Amino acid sequence: MGEEWRSNLEMDGQDAEVVEKRLEGSRRRLFDAPVLVLLCLYLEELDAYPDADRQRGETTMAVQSLGAAAQNVLLAAYDLGLDAGWMCAPLFCPEKVVEALDLDPRLIPHALLTLGYAWGDPPKRRGRKPIEELVVYRD
Repeated sequence: MGEEWRSNLEMDGQDAEVVEKRLEGSRRRLFDAPVLVLLCLYLEELDAYPDADRQRGETTMAVQSLGAAAQNVLLAAYDLGLDAGWMCAPLFCPEKVVEALDLDPRLIPHALLTLGYAWGDPPKRRGRKPIEELVVYRD
């Protein structure tokens, strides 16, 4: 995954120093986490439709369900006092993940969850927008 990301970052014109810093941070997150959970989908288990529009909708619904499951894991981890993170790297190189882990080739990796007890300084968190900027109210 790292080499694929390196290639993408370089293609985006990122400075070599920035690329190395981002890759090292990502590696550290993966290798320091006591537990990694790989979230995948089997598309052939979805309902099949004769038209492309409904089939795309079915696939989108599966991806949304996977996201909801991931969020539930993250909330449960938080409730247990664990630190957790969501990494989308597998989404950008699913074939490499399947090959590296010798998974069923029909699996489509979408995300990695890192789980463990936090140590050291708390991670820097991004600021959040106020709810008034995110929700539109209509009467």
